[in-house]
Amino acid sequence: MTSTDVPTRPARRTVSPLPAARRAHRTRPVVRRGPNLTLGASRLSRTLALAALAVMALVWLLPMVWAVFTAFKSDQDASDPLHWIWPQGGFTLEAFRSVIERGDLPLWMLNSFLVSAAVTVITVVVSAMAGYAFSRTLFRGRRWLFTVTMASILVPPQMLIVPWFQQMLTLDLVDTYAAVILPQTVAPVMVFILKKHFDTIPRELEEAARIDGAGHARIFCSVMLPLSRPMLAAVSIFVFIGAWNNFLWPFVSTSDPALMTLPVGITAVKDAYGVQYAQTMASSVLAALPLVLVFLFFQRHIVKSVATTGLGGQ
Repeated sequence: MTSTDVPTRPARRTVSPLPAARRAHRTRPVVRRGPNLTLGASRLSRTLALAALAVMALVWLLPMVWAVFTAFKSDQDASDPLHWIWPQGGFTLEAFRSVIERGDLPLWMLNSFLVSAAVTVITVVVSAMAGYAFSRTLFRGRRWLFTVTMASILVPPQMLIVPWFQQMLTLDLVDTYAAVILPQTVAPVMVFILKKHFDTIPRELEEAARIDGAGHARIFCSVMLPLSRPMLAAVSIFVFIGAWNNFLWPFVSTSDPALMTLPVGITAVKDAYGVQYAQTMASSVLAALPLVLVFLFFQRHIVKSVATTGLGGQ
């Protein structure tokens, strides 16, 4: 056997290995960015977008700034259009002092807090239960009942003032806390929002709870509600603000000064002493201050719920 008959192995081709960073870069998945929410990606477009937002924020803040500045003026300076920001006689607390002295402001704020808290608790509980029923249960007439609930959103609350008052008269609840609270707990919009939120929760979690022997009540309390804390917080704040600012129904359903809420009491003082701009703005600032504190305390929950549940158009 000659040397030419011995089989030779093919030469192994050596490839220089890529650095770890380059290999990772090649195998890294490509992330596609979504559309830019500003006017574009250039610096000019971002500048224009920020300028437009600044102008809109200024337009929105200007009436609030005017109201706050007017509240710290005297009645004579408040009626002077030439000094609509900086008063000629300087700032004063006279308007706040007059509003507090002429009315029972602590009692009205306590009534507003009690009414708003009760309305919030009842509305959130009822709306959450109704939203879960529409989202996770099947019963006869479910589709028609949900259609009627959604159609009731189109009914203005002012059209229900007379039926509500007649109902309170029949139940002998006029001039009571129940008369102020119960009609405000009807909130079909909150039922729709919570129903849509429950639709987004994976059904696998519900099926796993059913395998463990849980029923509807246990699933609702132990699965749905803990997963819906941001949405429940946002709904609670919206309901609380609506109940706090509600003027028409508390004004109609009560005539006892001891049951007046803050908007009704402030209006009664204003009507008794005539239109005084500084005192009107001072009372408005006092009425809005608790809502500002509530929003600042719960703003994280509001932003999170709007960003993750579809209220922001997502």
